[in-house]
Amino acid sequence: MAETGLVHIMAAHSPLSAILAEEAGFDGLWASGFELSALYGVPDMSLISMTQHLDMLRAIAGCTRLPIVADIDTGYGNAINVIHAIGEYERAGAGAVVIEDKTFPKVTSLVTDGRQELLRIEEFQGKIEAAVAKRQDPDFLVIARTEALIAELGEAEALRRARAYVEAGADMILIHSKKKDPCEIESFSRAWTEAVPLVIVPNAYPDLNAERVKALRNVRMMIYGNYGIRASATAMQETFRRIVADGGVQHVHKDILPVEEIFRLQRMDEVKAAEARFLR
Repeated sequence: MAETGLVHIMAAHSPLSAILAEEAGFDGLWASGFELSALYGVPDMSLISMTQHLDMLRAIAGCTRLPIVADIDTGYGNAINVIHAIGEYERAGAGAVVIEDKTFPKVTSLVTDGRQELLRIEEFQGKIEAAVAKRQDPDFLVIARTEALIAELGEAEALRRARAYVEAGADMILIHSKKKDPCEIESFSRAWTEAVPLVIVPNAYPDLNAERVKALRNVRMMIYGNYGIRASATAMQETFRRIVADGGVQHVHKDILPVEEIFRLQRMDEVKAAEARFLR
């Protein structure tokens, strides 16, 4: 962020998706709760455990040099749970965490008519203070996410909550919206006068591109929160349906990556070289 002003973070749900994101040129990875939930075939409603998320985070961290922003939802409970989570995520290889001000268990933000209940401001401040106090690395970012716009509580409440979270020590504020255009986000950005920068997740409002974001001047991170899993599902749906329709793979095999490309992504050459060197 210091070098470029705005960083682009791609959601990852597996080591392979992390490798592809790094090769594509993203600045960092979003260890997404939504994507991991989808990978397991369950809704993003606090059904994936911290252990499952940490296991995947460690696997991702082991195959990429990119910094990882971990989506830890509500922090898995109260401030005591947050203290435990921060220690675990920092040791697992995360460079930042995002904690949201919903009640536990949460419901994914963009679902129609979903339950969107927010914590008392003071209680969430305690979570942020606990996270900041627990971190060992001063460069480990604690990002506070307010869901006030998602809960349709309005900009004034979103600003009030965001300022309170800054007072509690948050390094950045993630402001989220489910509007189909970016009007809420742009309005919040213009009203935000604090020195602490903003994070956005342009899933519902894809027209808000990097050029428009830079013009806002206080957004420093864009997280592409569900595009990895959606792209994967799109490709698999199309390929699987074609195989069934064609009664085989005689046509589709020409339109997908060759197995040699998968070998490359798996670093097969490195393994073969090690095998030749060390196995006697």
